[in-house]
Amino acid sequence: MLTLLRCCSPLNLSALSLSRVSLLHFHILKTSRNYSIKSTVRCAFSSGTSKHLINGNNWANDGDAVIKNGEIKELWLYNTMSRQKELFKPKVPGKVGMYVCGVTAYDLSHIGHARAYVTFDVLYRYLKYLAYEVSYVRNFTDVDDKIIARANELGEDPLCLSRHFCDEFLQDMASLHCLPPSIEPRVSDHIPQIMDMIKQIIDNGYAYQLDGDVYFSVDRCPDYGQLSGRKLEDNRAGERVAVDSRKRNPADFALWKSAKKGEPFWQSPWGPGRPGWHIECSAMSAAYLSYSFDIHGGGMDLIFPHHENEIVQSCAACHDSNVSYWVHNGFVTIDSEKMSKSLGNFFTIRQVIDIYHPLALRLFLMGTHYRSPINYSDVQLESASERIFYIYQTLHDCEDVLQQHGVASDKDSIPDDTMNCISKFQNDFAISMSDDLHTPIVLAALSDPLKSINDLLHTRKGKKQKLRMESLAALEKTIRNVLIVLGLMPSSYLEALQQLREKALKRAKLTEAEVLQKIDDRATARKNKEYEKSDAIRKELATRGIALMDGTDNTTWRPTVPVALQEECAAAT
Repeated sequence: MLTLLRCCSPLNLSALSLSRVSLLHFHILKTSRNYSIKSTVRCAFSSGTSKHLINGNNWANDGDAVIKNGEIKELWLYNTMSRQKELFKPKVPGKVGMYVCGVTAYDLSHIGHARAYVTFDVLYRYLKYLAYEVSYVRNFTDVDDKIIARANELGEDPLCLSRHFCDEFLQDMASLHCLPPSIEPRVSDHIPQIMDMIKQIIDNGYAYQLDGDVYFSVDRCPDYGQLSGRKLEDNRAGERVAVDSRKRNPADFALWKSAKKGEPFWQSPWGPGRPGWHIECSAMSAAYLSYSFDIHGGGMDLIFPHHENEIVQSCAACHDSNVSYWVHNGFVTIDSEKMSKSLGNFFTIRQVIDIYHPLALRLFLMGTHYRSPINYSDVQLESASERIFYIYQTLHDCEDVLQQHGVASDKDSIPDDTMNCISKFQNDFAISMSDDLHTPIVLAALSDPLKSINDLLHTRKGKKQKLRMESLAALEKTIRNVLIVLGLMPSSYLEALQQLREKALKRAKLTEAEVLQKIDDRATARKNKEYEKSDAIRKELATRGIALMDGTDNTTWRPTVPVALQEECAAAT
């Protein structure tokens, strides 16, 4: 068999078919999905300008705040390994290799998953904004105990089941505006690479065979626990490591599992079986990024044992294996307890975006620094919905006025106060994002330029300001460019506003016709000077998350946080 991995050298598999026809020996249906493994060490690297296509929008840095005289502004990232923020320096100048552990595809993904992948989407987008060429690899685990157990419950083929939930996951990511990674490898397509790495580990004396199983010997690694800070003697068998009296050390973990009845299996030098969980990411990251790359990411729950085991596996296969930055996001909690499928206290992404706009969920997740825990609650989602509605309404109103006047942005022809507002916002954005992706500060900094737009649109003083249209155009462009980097830019402000209204109506259990009828009833009551009735209608709608806004000629409505949730939030603070 062709040697698939070589220590710290480029991988050339152009002649290798990843079809599993000759490897997979069981009667259930096989997948035929193949992935092309690049012949260079880093995937998808190419020369180019600092202009990027993000979410369908051409985004050029334009020299604003981040790129100065062709130099990339500093980026600091918190490194779990060193337990401190470090200046980001890629191994290859101008290029970044990033691997993020993906989902185990046996069910719909929950918002804990959403947080992880929104976090690394923000990092991916920001690295691209900084003009790096990024090779972003995010895997799918489609061979695993949990998948097999669920498939057996449902009487389905494990690979068909996992393929279905991989597709569902991709739909969720698209809804959340997460950009597709450069490559999304699946375990079932990389069995040869995994077996090759296991052979290297055995040959180097770090693993042993037991009746068709292969175990990694943690006693051979004195540095085991360096990422998590755990000592080997603190580890307890049964905590994510199977109890097996045959093992030399209870903490030894499986690299290869012998075949069991009713499970998918592949032929190997150790007999029929399938990979253990941890080995897959070591093999696939090496295949696409080499043994030495820049960023490895995932949730904090992966620090131990998954990432700890990845480190020792990769080093056992290649002594020069090295990841520069280990980046981990915090948990989503409910009542201060981690959200997880195993605890049964989770909401799927689908459940949440059924009643809240996906970009409201994204805004909510970005409203807390990625390393801090974030507590899920209805009031937080309602607040995020209200906030993003305000952002899009302001920008839509601005867009409408600009379209009527046909004015383009020109920073050289705007008043000093507008230029100062723009410069401060751009500076806040650059400083905050470069300080370990401090998105909450960026979101808060949106307030000033949005207020400036509303003043120019609606106040008597603003409407009289010189170069008003030019100021509006420059402010809208500045905010739009930041929203693109944050992944919060909709395809249309108007469309997003309509979707936000529809979600609000669904939560309120009202139709728009019913809301408009209540607005008419209220207008009639006011005309008849029935002010108590008028106030009662307003309050009734407010309790259901519908706020009325009286204009010069008519009354409109917008989503708001229901009164009961506002009071609950006020009481909690």
